Amino acid sequence: MAATTAARRAGVPGGRCRNPLADPFLLGLSGGAGLGAVVAIALALPGPWALPLAAFAGAVGAMALVYRLGLVGGAQLDPRVLLLGGVAVGAFAAAVTTAIVSLAEATELRNAFLWLWGGFSGASWTTVLVIAVYAPLPLVVLAAAARPLDLLALGEEPAQYLGADVRRLKQVVYLAASLLTAAAVAVAGVIGFVGLIVPHVCRLVWGRLHRTLLPTAFLAGGILLVASDTLARTVVAPRELPVGIVTALVGVPLFAVLLRRWTVS
Repeated sequence: MAATTAARRAGVPGGRCRNPLADPFLLGLSGGAGLGAVVAIALALPGPWALPLAAFAGAVGAMALVYRLGLVGGAQLDPRVLLLGGVAVGAFAAAVTTAIVSLAEATELRNAFLWLWGGFSGASWTTVLVIAVYAPLPLVVLAAAARPLDLLALGEEPAQYLGADVRRLKQVVYLAASLLTAAAVAVAGVIGFVGLIVPHVCRLVWGRLHRTLLPTAFLAGGILLVASDTLARTVVAPRELPVGIVTALVGVPLFAVLLRRWTVS
């Protein structure tokens, strides 16, 4: 569930920001979730809900800060400023996270490292409940926004002429995608390159219409993360690699190929 949720929101940020590199990492959401989780690990907060809730709170806090930075003139959400604000918030969260990890004890350091690279070894019905509580409403919102997102891809002015409420659309979709990110990262950790690779591959294969892109990204991302988790569990068995390492090893070369394709075209 976390895998497919992460993939579903992966198809949204680039279309909303009209930037193919926009993903939860660059928007600061993953960094905020990572900071919240590391704080929970360092403080040894008790209970199965402590770490997911701390990560969710960190992601929501980063979301609110980036959203406020992205408001130009107090009302208009500027995608370019939003992206720059996300980079700044993500860098700040990474710095604080690194400081906490560098001061942590050995056991806490290992737990924080494994969580920051993501994985499903700690999956339980509690984590399923986190996704089940927070994911359905944002998923419905994104599904309903498929056609307006197609219009927004044409540009803000054409979208307005065609009847889309651009300001409200950007706000609602940003909040929905951010909540999905927070829920996925809260239960699976920070897993990179899903938000960059999956939507671009889906666009190449199935086209750019969001009514097709969103469900295919949902399924393709789930398949990618399940396959990555299988490799992480078997390559160095009986030990287990963090899933984020596998997705990075697969994602970096594939992203380089896609980047080359864009520059040539």
